[in-house]
Amino acid sequence: MTVRVPSTEQIVEVGAQLGMRLGEDEAAQYIAAMQPLLDGYDTVDSMADELPPVTWPRVPGRAPADGENPHNAWYWKCEIKGAADGKLAGKRVAIKDNLCVAGVPMMNGASVLEGYVPDVDATIVSRILDAGGEIAGKTACEYLCFSGGSHTNSTGLPVHNPWKRGYTTGGSSSGSGAVVAAGDVEMAIGCDQAGSIRIPAAMCGIVGLKPTHGLVPYSGVMPIEMTVDHAGPMTDTVANNALLLEVIAGADGMDPRQIGVPETLDYASALEHGADGMTIGVLKEGYGHPNSEPGVDERVRAAVAQYEALGATVREISIPEHLVGVAVWTPIGVEGTVDFMMNGNGFGTNWKGLYVTSLLDRYASWRERADELSHSLKYVILLGQYMLNQYGGHHYAKAQNISRRIRAAYDRALGECDVIAMPTLPITATPIPPPDAPIGLVIQRAHEMFANTAVFDATGHPALTVPCGLSEGLPVGLMLVGRHFDEATIYRAAHTYEQSVDWRTL
Repeated sequence: MTVRVPSTEQIVEVGAQLGMRLGEDEAAQYIAAMQPLLDGYDTVDSMADELPPVTWPRVPGRAPADGENPHNAWYWKCEIKGAADGKLAGKRVAIKDNLCVAGVPMMNGASVLEGYVPDVDATIVSRILDAGGEIAGKTACEYLCFSGGSHTNSTGLPVHNPWKRGYTTGGSSSGSGAVVAAGDVEMAIGCDQAGSIRIPAAMCGIVGLKPTHGLVPYSGVMPIEMTVDHAGPMTDTVANNALLLEVIAGADGMDPRQIGVPETLDYASALEHGADGMTIGVLKEGYGHPNSEPGVDERVRAAVAQYEALGATVREISIPEHLVGVAVWTPIGVEGTVDFMMNGNGFGTNWKGLYVTSLLDRYASWRERADELSHSLKYVILLGQYMLNQYGGHHYAKAQNISRRIRAAYDRALGECDVIAMPTLPITATPIPPPDAPIGLVIQRAHEMFANTAVFDATGHPALTVPCGLSEGLPVGLMLVGRHFDEATIYRAAHTYEQSVDWRTL
């Protein structure tokens, strides 16, 4: 293939796009000068790409059959087996459908990607197979992962909460939350930019960890915004969560976000220690949000009080910056998404990581089908493009600067306590909007639950949700936040609580 040489008309048009007024003669002169650069493009075009090898054999699998997908949680079923032994031997793992699994269809909840089949395995997928795990399939997720509800997948099939049909699982890792809660698998992978692991984990009554930013490589996962992208484990128990994190964490040499990642990853041993001597900081600002349900706050306070009986010191702390966390996340999530995932065709530029070029090629035509995007994505990118047009990225840049100050506020608190505790979400699962719901309700149900979760995507702190009881028959999550790369302490606290109660009776 040879790169097409632009016509004078095309260069005049591109010039206008860039704010230039070019005549045809001037454009022709630029084209002639471009020839050595075009030759360089031709050279790159003729070379083989540099992609990680696919090491484990597999067959593509199949769409779920009638009767085996009651919650609409599975997008694709398969049985990809890895090593004969390892930490995950005998474990079946579900993969969120924004991760590449070579040879297996990937839709990412979006009609604009339907029919795409990756040619690489995400690093996470390779590591699961290398550790003896089996990939059981791809789980349904929200349209390009842009919803905290479970109603935006372009198939039109909302993911139902196993605890109450007709109610959301939360999103965007909606299918992963449902398949673990339903007992289809013990382990799943989710991704989190504003809470998309912790929201469905809390609403479905399972354990979900958003790791420290960069701890788990994002190579081979479709990004949204590099500074808030996280991938992590969603599991039935804290022990399984720690086990899966041990397998998927660590530097892979391809993801430049992996700065300061520890070489030794031992989380299972933390489970051997109780909470005796720990200090639990109860975040005052994590409670009483405008949409907080009294039953949620009460259930979480009771769970935190349990730590005193387990030998920990429990004390209230105040971090006023927490209350502006969602506001500071907003320009990062809104403008960053437009610039990176939309205008950058999913991968953007200016970072030295793994570019899945087949995915980029397929997704680059999204503009031709932009009317198909979900309402929850449209309203974000419409605002994001407007703000970029009007203010040139000022608010994105300022929010990134302020996020360092907010991170420092949590770090100071974590210098005095081992973990910070609060409700994962201010609410329990809500009804899924009907197909003919007005745009406002669709968007509300997608973005009403981020009060405590989104800020930790901006600051990068690890945050885990563990179920701590029921409110009006629906699960409530306790969120524990720790120091960067100190997931072991979070696991210690979460496991101790988990083993001390039967949360389903609370």
